Formats: sequence, structure tokens, C-alpha cells
Amino acid sequence: MSKPIYVLSGPNLNLLGSREPLIYGTTTLDDIRVACEASAAALGHTVVFRQSNHEGVLIDWIQEARTDGCALILNPAGYGHTSIAILDALKTLEVPIVECHLSNPAAREAFRHKTYVSLAATGVVSGFGAKSYELAIEAVCGLLGAAGASA
Repeated sequence: MSKPIYVLSGPNLNLLGSREPLIYGTTTLDDIRVACEASAAALGHTVVFRQSNHEGVLIDWIQEARTDGCALILNPAGYGHTSIAILDALKTLEVPIVECHLSNPAAREAFRHKTYVSLAATGVVSGFGAKSYELAIEAVCGLLGAAGASA
């Protein structure tokens, strides 16, 4: 069986559905997990879907994805703007990395305009609400297909 796509979400995303619905919508993280699993399955992949409010736990999972995953989708949430440690962990991966955001950080407060994650990401999907995760699955699967086609 092929390796799964790791889909990791950072702090406060466990509150989706009730947290700032005007920005993040009313879809829950569990709803997003179900949609990601369905999208990945339709494209011949599986996902490992996890969320943590703890930076070190996210780093452990990124390191796990390094050996156990075929790609990584990361919504770093607030850590994207602050964590050099997450950037350093991402730089150890040799698989596609897609940074994912529900909102469009470039259209929000100035401190959200840049992320450390973008420095290691293959690409970024943002601003499409919960659909951002599904688009990230499609993007990763496209990258994996392109990598397989060129191998």
C-alpha cells in the first residue's frame, strides 16, 4: 500500500465551526477530515489527518511524515507566522508540501501576510474556506502524479 498524505492542522483549528465563523466559516474540522478522506480516496490516496495546539507535537508529526508520508498538507495557523522550528522541520522533508489556509492571509492583518512555512512549501492554497483543504489534496495528488510521471 502506498504511503498516506499527512494533513496537519495547527492551533485553534479544533474550534472550527464555532470560532470566528465570519472568518473561518461554520464547517468543523471533522467535516474537513471527512471531505479530505473522500477527496484523497477518489484520487487513489489515503490521509493521516491530525490537529494539535502544541508546536512540538506538530514538529513530531512533520518528522513522521518525512519517512511515513508521500506528501504533507499543513495549515500551521498562527505558528506559520512565528515558528522557525516548524520551518526547520519542514526543510527536512523531500516530499511535496502544501501550505493551506482557510482565509487569505494576504487580505488580513499585516503580520499575517508572510509565513515561515511558505519558505519550505511547494505551493500554497488559501482563501477558499474549508474547500482549501480539498484543493490542497488535489494539488498534492497532482504533484505526486507529476513526480511519478517523470520518474
